[in-house]
Amino acid sequence: MDEKDLEFIEALRSLNVPRCVASLITYLANVSGATSKEIETATRMSQPEVIIAMSTLQQNNWIEEGDIKAEGKGRPIKVYMLSVPIEEIIKHYEEEKNNEDA
Repeated sequence: MDEKDLEFIEALRSLNVPRCVASLITYLANVSGATSKEIETATRMSQPEVIIAMSTLQQNNWIEEGDIKAEGKGRPIKVYMLSVPIEEIIKHYEEEKNNEDA
């Protein structure tokens, strides 16, 4: 994540988005899909933080899962991607903040 990403995370935080959720949204907005391990590494979040952030996105239907066939035998690897435009997510949090401030 670069300086621009960190600024975007802070913008989301100003809308009362939890840090781990803001980091996950920012990362997924910049990639076509990522595994849980890739998310952990890129965002420097722990596995529990990724799971908590992922559940928030899943509750809002903002994320979809795909599978990549694992090499050899084994379970497919889950890949996660945003299923809605980032603008829709921002609008949701802006409306939530406006409702709180009202």
